[in-house]
Amino acid sequence: METRQNNLTSDMFEPIEAGSQDEEKIAGPPIGFWKDSWGRLKKNRGALISLGVILLIVAMAFVGPMLRPFGANEQDLARQFTEPFSGAHWFGTDEFGRDLWSRVWAGAQISLFIAVLATILDLIVGVAWGTVSAYFGGKTDEGMQRIVEILTGIPYLIIVILAMLVLGAGVWSLVIALALTGWVSMSRIVRGKVLQLKEQEFFLASRSLGAGGFRLMVKHLLPNSLGVIIVNLMLTIPSAIFFEAFLSFIGLG
Repeated sequence: METRQNNLTSDMFEPIEAGSQDEEKIAGPPIGFWKDSWGRLKKNRGALISLGVILLIVAMAFVGPMLRPFGANEQDLARQFTEPFSGAHWFGTDEFGRDLWSRVWAGAQISLFIAVLATILDLIVGVAWGTVSAYFGGKTDEGMQRIVEILTGIPYLIIVILAMLVLGAGVWSLVIALALTGWVSMSRIVRGKVLQLKEQEFFLASRSLGAGGFRLMVKHLLPNSLGVIIVNLMLTIPSAIFFEAFLSFIGLG
């Protein structure tokens, strides 16, 4: 190896001249956050399969009831307890003769509606609360976090059940009950991320150039927090569906 290195001479290399414009030239096209995320998703076969299954379930929730002529609440005692895949009832029927295929996908519509709406409310309140708390800091942060700690100290299920007892049964009552404290987890995660971003050079540079508080939060802090926000959203949706199913099971849904 040493002998090979000693045989290298300067006349074996050819210098390449580069102008001042080439020094600042970008080698490849700029890649945004969403484009980079999609590129990584396409490389993960398991993630693509999971995405396909989720899209199929969402599509069937709206298309499924249309594939059979039976309503979700249509009763006929003459056809009760029909076996699955026997005749016109693909999933069979229950003790009241109701078509389970239509009921499954009609129930999926309600679950998805409640989960998505409750998640959107969690997103709006949680992201705004966590961002404002971390950005201003000091007494503002302390006061806002004391409220979060009080809500965290009360079991989530108890708050939801009490809210349902006060508001009564119904879709909107259930959404409000789930959103009362569902934003707490989102706010804590966003606050931690924003506190980390406040120490980055790009944030300090933007502030030194005179950027206002609203611009700093919307243009710099929130876009760089999208990763943790999206991950937490994906965990919030199934959690909302679980609580909706549980409350319906105990008669409060």
